[in-house]
Amino acid sequence: MGERSYSISELAREFAITTRTIRFYEEKGYIHPRREGGQRRYTPADRVRIKLILRGKRIGLSLAESVEIIDMYEPGASNAAQLASLIERIKERRSQLLHQRADLDAMLESLDEVEGLCRDALEERRAATASPARRHA
Repeated sequence: MGERSYSISELAREFAITTRTIRFYEEKGYIHPRREGGQRRYTPADRVRIKLILRGKRIGLSLAESVEIIDMYEPGASNAAQLASLIERIKERRSQLLHQRADLDAMLESLDEVEGLCRDALEERRAATASPARRHA
């Protein structure tokens, strides 16, 4: 009995991605399905690579960064270099995100400030227009 294999549609469903995405990974050489007639058949290793690429994407790594780290893996080795590289990328990404968060917080504060000024100005105008009307009543 042969190794388990997956169709492109099975993997697309499992990972909630399009078959076009999977074909793109194949075109880039990140996965290597075998052909059975006109159908692509993906190995468990292809499935794991797709899973790891998508995990990298979720944490903000580029496709190239994800593949570079995945390709560092050597079965039977300690893979310390791979892990150290991933840790470094995570630190860089975390730093970028913290900087973006600070920028967003500053922007939100500015929006609150401008909104408050606009509300105050609107209230002043409403009060100014309401006052003469009361005088004539």
